[in-house]
Amino acid sequence: MSAIIASDHRHLELRVLRYNPQDVDATPAFQSYHLEEADAMTLFIALNEIREQQDPSLQFDFVCRAGICGSCGMLINGKPGLACRTLTADLPAVITLAPLPGFELIADLSVNTGKWMRAMSERLRTWVHMADPEPDIDALEPTMDPDLAQDIYELERCIECGCCIAACGTIQMREGFAGAAGLNKLARLRMDPRDTRSDADVYELVGDENGVFGCMSLLGCEDSCPKDLPLGTQTAWLRRRMLSNAL
Repeated sequence: MSAIIASDHRHLELRVLRYNPQDVDATPAFQSYHLEEADAMTLFIALNEIREQQDPSLQFDFVCRAGICGSCGMLINGKPGLACRTLTADLPAVITLAPLPGFELIADLSVNTGKWMRAMSERLRTWVHMADPEPDIDALEPTMDPDLAQDIYELERCIECGCCIAACGTIQMREGFAGAAGLNKLARLRMDPRDTRSDADVYELVGDENGVFGCMSLLGCEDSCPKDLPLGTQTAWLRRRMLSNAL
């Protein structure tokens, strides 16, 4: 008789907030799914197993599976995070998942971060404003100090996942607040010598309670950033620069 080998893997319960706003008869409710934990299992793997084996109607987003695209942002036991970079082993056996707040809900765990990010970028004009709007594409760009280039690159690592927005207490109270994602982009542009706008020009965009003076410095953005960007530090730096040079 063959011996029965007991599995030492945990049994997980994923409580997912289900709601489709396109369904007029739907109401938000938690639905529980049960599965066995696997070695090195991430929430992304667990959710795909549920969708493939239990409930194909479950909606959530993913693209890269490597913490680069930012598509799989969600509330994980109340804290914003990326499903593809969150190991179930680091969580309790009962895991509660909900969509990121502050964004338009598509359905279940899927939200439209792209719509919010585009509107923010257009409002804050977060692109390099060069002196020559039609530069010679065959000419070499002036060299940049390597340390400055590295500092700019550090801020460019933002993947626009929306975790900082979901964790922001100010945005929950003031919908028009630019948030860490927007202020980080402007801080990067203030460091970039190719951007010809003055601090006074930028002050017109963010010199109010919906910009640098609206942040309450709760640091939820920095605590929740999956790329560990110094978001609170950059907001404070931008505020000091605006006060020093724009008035």
